[in-house]
Order: sequence, then structure tokens, then C-alpha cells
Amino acid sequence: MGKTQRTGRGADGRPGKRYELSDDGWTRIQPLLPVQRRGGKWADHRTLLNGMFWVLNSGAQWRDMPERYGHWETVYGRYRRWTREGLFDRILNALHVSLDRDGRIDWSVFDVDGSNIRAHRSAAGGARGSKKTERTSPPTTPWDDPAEALARSFIL
Repeated sequence: MGKTQRTGRGADGRPGKRYELSDDGWTRIQPLLPVQRRGGKWADHRTLLNGMFWVLNSGAQWRDMPERYGHWETVYGRYRRWTREGLFDRILNALHVSLDRDGRIDWSVFDVDGSNIRAHRSAAGGARGSKKTERTSPPTTPWDDPAEALARSFIL
């Protein structure tokens, strides 16, 4: 068997840039993004999203983001606003439902790890106390919809 060679190209065969949206990915999420209304002109959503992905995937600080994505304060401001408004949660949920409807999610390989390993109290520097006075863990929520469960597994 031959070793797979990395070409640095996207799925369409054209050169791809690391951490940037493919054309297919952009086509899927573009309708889910806010639409420009009256007032000033917004910066391009795709360019700003690519800047957000670059920072979040590279681990760099916002100020170190390449200039091709725009001013870092614009990208960061849009990221904070969309996070606060829950836009990324809605996009992720819609994508999971859409991909499941298209048969592109293989539920036979989906698994939720429910294991819990408790560290000793002193490992976290906690105060000594009786187990009888400790608070119990909150109950877990059962998910009815598999797509919702998958979406939440990525969000939480």
C-alpha cells in the first residue's frame, strides 16, 4: 500500500489555505449569517470568519492575526458579538441537522464518553470536609434528538 502524499490542496484540487473555509463550507453557512441592513458597510463575513478560525486554530493572540483578514479589533469584535448572540450555536446546530438529513453523519461511530474519574480532594487544593456535606453533581440532561445531542457535544 502506498503512502498518502500531502499536496497542500483542498478537496476541489485547488491550493487551500490553512484554517480557511472551503467553498462548500461557505455555501452551507452563508445563509445562516446576518444580512446587511441599512447603515454603514460591514466587513466581509467570510474574511472575518477565516480570521477567527486562524486565531482559534493557531493559538495566536488576536493582535498577531495576519492583516489579510482585516483589522484584528474588527474580527475580535465580531467574534465576541456573535458568540454573545448565540450565532455560532445556531450555525452548528443547523449544520448538524442538515448533514444528518443528507446522510453525512454516521451515527454508528458516534459515542459519548460518560466516564467520570474523580481526583482526590487534595489534588485540586480543596478544603477538607465530610462527604456528607459535599454537594452532589448536577444531573445530566437526556437528549431526545440525536442531532441536538451531537451539536451540544461540540458546544459544551
